[in-house]
Amino acid sequence: MRNKRIVILINSLDGGGAERVVSTLLNSYIDKYECYLILMESKISYELDSRIKIIFLDEKSNQHGLIKLIRLPIIAYKLGKIIKKYNFSKVISFLHRANYVNVLAKRFGYHKAIISERIASSSLYYDDSITSKISKFLIKYLYNKADLIISVSKAIVNDLKYNFEIKVEQKVIYNPYDIDKIEKLSNEAIEIQIDKEKSIIAVGSLQKRKNYSLLLESFSKLKDEEFKLYILGKGEEEFYLKSLASTLNISDRVVFLGFDNNPYKYLSKCGIFVLTSNSEGFPNVLIEAMICGCRVISTDCLSGPREILSPLSDVEFQLKNTIEVTEYGILTPIEQKKQLEEAILLMINDDELRENYTKKIKERVENFRQNKILNEFENILGMSN
Repeated sequence: MRNKRIVILINSLDGGGAERVVSTLLNSYIDKYECYLILMESKISYELDSRIKIIFLDEKSNQHGLIKLIRLPIIAYKLGKIIKKYNFSKVISFLHRANYVNVLAKRFGYHKAIISERIASSSLYYDDSITSKISKFLIKYLYNKADLIISVSKAIVNDLKYNFEIKVEQKVIYNPYDIDKIEKLSNEAIEIQIDKEKSIIAVGSLQKRKNYSLLLESFSKLKDEEFKLYILGKGEEEFYLKSLASTLNISDRVVFLGFDNNPYKYLSKCGIFVLTSNSEGFPNVLIEAMICGCRVISTDCLSGPREILSPLSDVEFQLKNTIEVTEYGILTPIEQKKQLEEAILLMINDDELRENYTKKIKERVENFRQNKILNEFENILGMSN
């Protein structure tokens, strides 16, 4: 088996859900396969087994979005040379820019390009900016030239099929979770004191799409001032969000924790997890929060939350004006402050609901146990390479 190779291309490993999945895959497969990680940028925030071979394409991380798009053929040429040098026959990529490069490199490397789609693109590129228009074109044009698309949710399959006319074969593989490891890491001590029953936590990169401002504004309406909001993550909106917390007069009740490789030690010590994203692919942190025992509230964004919290419902349905108390958590409409306030108050005040979710979420997360998901990936990645 060691003569088989798994080659993964991604922008960087600088935090984020897709990056965590890549590190999990490579660390899990290293005993069976020769593993290569190709990074467009050199940042690494996750632990990797020392046996994993890392190749850098030496791209700068602070380039403007339009410059990054213009450089795609150059990066694809670099990748093609590496593919020829190492004789890679199959490369799987994660995230849009890496996916574009992977497909473009087929002209130079003559390999099979498997791309992993992590987010509903129509909800990400919804405006009329030049960058969005180019990205929409690239998805529609390049994705149809991939050999296979691994989508992380059923909703993404539909999004690509109906909004981008993608005809390439797609497979749905959910993200893998090492439940035992997460539970072990969740027991680690933290340096601050958290009152579990008076705490709300949000985890993820501080970017516009995550809509933390919605959470701050809704939290500011909570009359019980004993509650604290913990925000774990880093990103471009950090200064703005801290300023907003100050403007809302809740700075003393909002704790910005920064980035931590082990978010689970914080999740396990908080009572309620809230996801306020306008769009997702398959939000890892929602499952991770459930593994850690958090009762969860999430926007009903495309895509992932509905499939996770209400798996028997129609993945194409989306809330508009009301909240939905589902089997495993509460869903709210995107960008709706009053409904998020309603969901938070319901979760806080309904003891029976919280107790029910505490029991049910443990059952639900078993569907995402790592070994099951890794076997599905292996059927694709582990073919003779």
